[in-house]
Amino acid sequence: MAAVQAFPPGARRVPRPAEVRSCPSCAVLAGRSYPSCVVCTELVDQFWLVDWQALLAGEGVVPGGGDERELAEAVLADEVGRHPWTCTDWAMSLLECAACGAELGTGHRDCVPCTMADERRWEWDHQGYPGAMTGNEHELRVSRAVLRAEARHRPTTVQTYRLLLPFLLVGESTEAGEARRIKAHLLAGGYDALAECRSYPELAALPFLPWRRSS
Repeated sequence: MAAVQAFPPGARRVPRPAEVRSCPSCAVLAGRSYPSCVVCTELVDQFWLVDWQALLAGEGVVPGGGDERELAEAVLADEVGRHPWTCTDWAMSLLECAACGAELGTGHRDCVPCTMADERRWEWDHQGYPGAMTGNEHELRVSRAVLRAEARHRPTTVQTYRLLLPFLLVGESTEAGEARRIKAHLLAGGYDALAECRSYPELAALPFLPWRRSS
């Protein structure tokens, strides 16, 4: 029997969009209304779904029903790095938390099972990056997790990833200084102005706000 590849990559079966475009359904940049907009959700989730479908096919499991849920439970119980990170995330989205009833990992921070599941998922990134995961893929993963669990995060964190997601989908990555500037503008109430930026270079070129300048 062939050895299982450790830390198989995720989100690479579907080509990334060539450019950032407006969503035909919600009219904002595609991906930004995730997960409330159906079209934005399909655009984002396709990168996770195709990896999960490949796992289903490899295991001979038909989508839907108890067998798929059992596979999801098995994936989460497996050692870290046995499955693509996309499959870990998708497995969590198929399961309900036994304590709070929310999608596993999305319940409020005082829900212990959700917190434990959410923390464990990031072991993949800690151990697999950078060999099996790019910086962009990590940011893409974080943005999806944050936007599926807004109650677990500060408003500025949610707004930051909502702004960035359309650009992450086409392969952009952020630097620490750029992220700090974006958050500073958000704290100053600048979300609507930031949302007008149509490219990542435009968003990343924001000046430091005087009251947030690093010493």
